[in-house]
Amino acid sequence: MKKDQISIFDVKLNEDLKKDGPLALRMRPDTLEEFVGQEEIISPGKPLYRAIKSDRLSSIILWGPTGCGKTTLARIISNCTKAYFQQLNAVSSGISDLKRIVEDAKSRKAMYGQKTILFIDEIHRYNKSQQDALLPYVEDGTLIFIGATTENPYFEINDALISRSTVYKLRPLEKSDIIKIIKRCLNDKEKGLGIYDIDISDEAIEYLAIISNGDVRQALNALEIAVLSTEKNEKGKIVIDKKIISESAQRKFINYDKTGDNHYDIVSAFIKSMRGSDPDAVVHYLARMIYAGEDPMFIARRIIICASEDVGNADPNALSVAVNAAQAVKLVGMPEGRIILAQAAIYVACAPKSNASYIAIDKALKDIEEKDVGEVPYHLRNNVFKDAEKFGYGLNYKYPHDYYGNFVEQQYMPDELSGTVYYSPTENGYEKNIKEHMKLLKNLTSKPIGK
Repeated sequence: MKKDQISIFDVKLNEDLKKDGPLALRMRPDTLEEFVGQEEIISPGKPLYRAIKSDRLSSIILWGPTGCGKTTLARIISNCTKAYFQQLNAVSSGISDLKRIVEDAKSRKAMYGQKTILFIDEIHRYNKSQQDALLPYVEDGTLIFIGATTENPYFEINDALISRSTVYKLRPLEKSDIIKIIKRCLNDKEKGLGIYDIDISDEAIEYLAIISNGDVRQALNALEIAVLSTEKNEKGKIVIDKKIISESAQRKFINYDKTGDNHYDIVSAFIKSMRGSDPDAVVHYLARMIYAGEDPMFIARRIIICASEDVGNADPNALSVAVNAAQAVKLVGMPEGRIILAQAAIYVACAPKSNASYIAIDKALKDIEEKDVGEVPYHLRNNVFKDAEKFGYGLNYKYPHDYYGNFVEQQYMPDELSGTVYYSPTENGYEKNIKEHMKLLKNLTSKPIGK
């Protein structure tokens, strides 16, 4: 790395920050050997590990939740590479910043033959035009691009930019990873908390690892608060137990951004668990949404949709329960509304399932779009105007209530769709009764009442 290289990752750039900054920042590893977790992509022998070690990195996108190591990997790359390393944050930068970096990169390459690596944090915050402005310089090799994002890049980043980068999916850190980092921090006298005489129970460490929910930054922040806010005992020790950790963390950290990728994953799991008739999983994902502060009416609408799409006429009461629950939550509010949402979600989960209505309407819509659907048969047309019957409107229509069983065989479909079947009742729940009833009607003799 050149001495004049400017980057927030340059450890020598700000000794005060290294010494007095937040614990999570001080404990960031400087080398691949110190990095914990993500073994499936960053352990010895893996392509990304080899590329960093050999300083032959091509453009990459690091995709994962907060606190999983994306920025840390960028920091390690900046320490390992001979290329000029620069960083932008997509929230606070724009095309003018990018143009300045590109011009410098071109001059540096022409004068010294030095490559430029550009790390853009929160790349998903760039709009399409900003991402397009970056593309030509990634394509022609002016810049080696490293992007970090918490959102699904296949939704948030231009296809052209993705096609020129390798996407690495980082997972939340395992509990064992968090515990390892916590213990390293407790023993590190230079960057960590090793200068303090700390007595912390294994139960407290494990609890901290659990409530951090895979986010090591949150774990270290809570640990730092616990240590700095706890008085020494008579022996001069700082004793940390589970209760102190709980007070320092306040609440378990939940990775749930209402507009983010994780939000949609949890909602998807909630709906699929209702569809899959697993009430326990339904309550779990419902609790995650409620705990994270999701709009209760958003949840209620998902339950209503599932009641119609996945339960349908197998239990027509499911839709009534779901709609009534939505109205009740609106009336009662939270936190009591959680009980109503749970009742409705569990009812829908446990109800017999049928998507026959969903399939029926989609088939019909497809025919409307793709086929010649013909005209409404004349005997079904509205005949309330003068001379309607003269034109055949309503002529020879048979009124079902004039026949036994309130049913009479006659043509309802347009000629072009005669014999088309959209709705096929299943054998599940009440829909079995519907199926039997429809079969019974087909076998009735169309005999007028009183004859």
